Amino acid sequence: MNLFKRNKPIDIISPMTGKVIPLEEVEDEGFSTKRLGEGVAIEITDGKVIAPFDGEITSTYKSNHCIVIRSEEGIELLIHIGLDTIKLKGECFTQHIALMEKVKKGDVILEADLELLKEKGKSLVSPVIITNMGRVESLEKFDGNAEKGITNIMSAVLKKSKY
Repeated sequence: MNLFKRNKPIDIISPMTGKVIPLEEVEDEGFSTKRLGEGVAIEITDGKVIAPFDGEITSTYKSNHCIVIRSEEGIELLIHIGLDTIKLKGECFTQHIALMEKVKKGDVILEADLELLKEKGKSLVSPVIITNMGRVESLEKFDGNAEKGITNIMSAVLKKSKY
């Protein structure tokens, strides 16, 4: 057994298509100050949101504006569509999965009506953040344009388990 074996990075594929922007530039303090976790945001151009990896849905919200998915390795990823969209009480959103449902990478999990969101004056900037950063040893973030299901937006190395 090699005690110095480095943990393999876990790639997080983009759940949405659009332009990746740094979390610090998000016009919402909860996200820009990283109070909720670390990650990136995507200014989305397509309303379909897919599972970025195989995992399980651990949180859903009545307003369908965000979801938390846990990877098989234990990364908890919050996918939040738009900013201040909880106030829409579900209008503009369709959820395709249920709480505790297992999903496969590429499964459509949410859909958003982008035109209606724009009409309602909501930002399409959508944070994608790791909420359990205490388990993460290092995180590499990427920028540029992301295509859902194809582009790697983050790569995380988890801390070694004590067990």
